[in-house]
Amino acid sequence: MNIALIILLVFGFFILLSSFFTVKQQTAVVVERFGKFLSIRQSGLHLKIPLIDRIAGRVNLKIQQLDVIIETKTKDNVFVKLKVSVQFMVIKETVYDAFYKLEYPHDQITSYVFDVVRAEVPKLKLDDVFERKDDIAIAVKRELNEAMTTYGYTIINTLVTDIDPDIQVKNAMNRINAADREKTVAEFEAEASRIRIVAKAEAEAESKRLQGQGIANQRREIAKGLVESVDVLNRVGINSQEASALIVVTQHYDTLQAIGADANSNLILLPNSPQAGSDMLNNMIASFSASNQVGEMMKNKNDRRSTRKENTTDYQLPENPETPDNEE
Repeated sequence: MNIALIILLVFGFFILLSSFFTVKQQTAVVVERFGKFLSIRQSGLHLKIPLIDRIAGRVNLKIQQLDVIIETKTKDNVFVKLKVSVQFMVIKETVYDAFYKLEYPHDQITSYVFDVVRAEVPKLKLDDVFERKDDIAIAVKRELNEAMTTYGYTIINTLVTDIDPDIQVKNAMNRINAADREKTVAEFEAEASRIRIVAKAEAEAESKRLQGQGIANQRREIAKGLVESVDVLNRVGINSQEASALIVVTQHYDTLQAIGADANSNLILLPNSPQAGSDMLNNMIASFSASNQVGEMMKNKNDRRSTRKENTTDYQLPENPETPDNEE
């Protein structure tokens, strides 16, 4: 008798314990009575009638993500794989529809994603698929929202997270991109080379301009020095021709001295003899004398020609002579 009572009390205790159940946060529990829907219990501690009521299922109210990989063809006949991530959740107020109307919600969502993607991508070229992936994601979300709201689900977001063309197409795109970048690099290098050439040419032009100014100033000063030297020599009785020849010979010997001062010089001056200076002086004096004679002859010839022209002009008849009165 005592043993039966103990067994009955233990059985009653377990029955009592089975009457209580807890529901976790962001979870809903569907309770049925004799197989018929009774209620939906939210998070917390709850009580049900043992052996009469039962927990039919638990519904997750958290945001869930489903990754769908679709292979489809673009408008330019390129096969491409797209990975679409769908973020969805059960609406808290429509747990009944989510639990009883759909048995496999993931399969349902996958079917809609396949349908929308294979309707949108064939309208686009491969480059446009990369550029307009957000438009594809929006189209998927719009279609899923219209379909899944009826079943108690809401679509939070849809993302096209990966676009993977065929490996050969990918290699071709990489080659095109590499060629385009090489072209850009070549253009920049050519432009840089042009800038360097222009800058170098401008620098050389400026250098030559300054060098020319320096040479001109040097020659101007040399000329002033020569004039002063000739004036000094004229004062001591040396005429201009002899003075010029003497100055040239002096510069000749100065040049020889400058050449000899450099031990590593490879310059050879020809002719180079002790009599070269005197020969040069005599030749220059002779050339100056001959030049003066030629100049005097040309001057006399021009003077005679001018005199004849003036005499001819004095005896020239007038262009419009007057007609005598007796001829009328």
